[in-house]
Amino acid sequence: MTDPIDDEENYPPKPRWIGWLIGLVMLAAALGVANIGWRIMRVSMAEQAADALVQSHPELAAGKKLVEQSDCMRCHGWDRKFVGPAFVSIAEKYRDRADAETYLADKIRGGSVGVWGNVIMPRHPQISEEQSLLMARWLLLVEPAAK
Repeated sequence: MTDPIDDEENYPPKPRWIGWLIGLVMLAAALGVANIGWRIMRVSMAEQAADALVQSHPELAAGKKLVEQSDCMRCHGWDRKFVGPAFVSIAEKYRDRADAETYLADKIRGGSVGVWGNVIMPRHPQISEEQSLLMARWLLLVEPAAK
């Protein structure tokens, strides 16, 4: 009968590179997760510009707060198009219009389709006229972030 200790000594040597490879893959995964977390947590230039806008126009704080508390941010980005257009693009398009505040307030409450493509903007009847006017007033003053 063979001694089990002798059998272990006769096995081929274990390759060390597999351990190193596993360690490197784990390190790369950890760095990737840390990078994503850092990118999510930092404040974007556009958001800094929106905060500066509210600081220079304190009366707009209520409108910005309403936008952030509603579902607007699900479809609209500060300066990037997601499902709907970016806030900056909306402001640029309607800023020179005489009835821009009431027009956008009506779009917020009544919804829209076809203005920015085939995407439907849902109605928001739970938002009062006063609240939609505050949101539209804030929206019209949004400027592109300085890069």
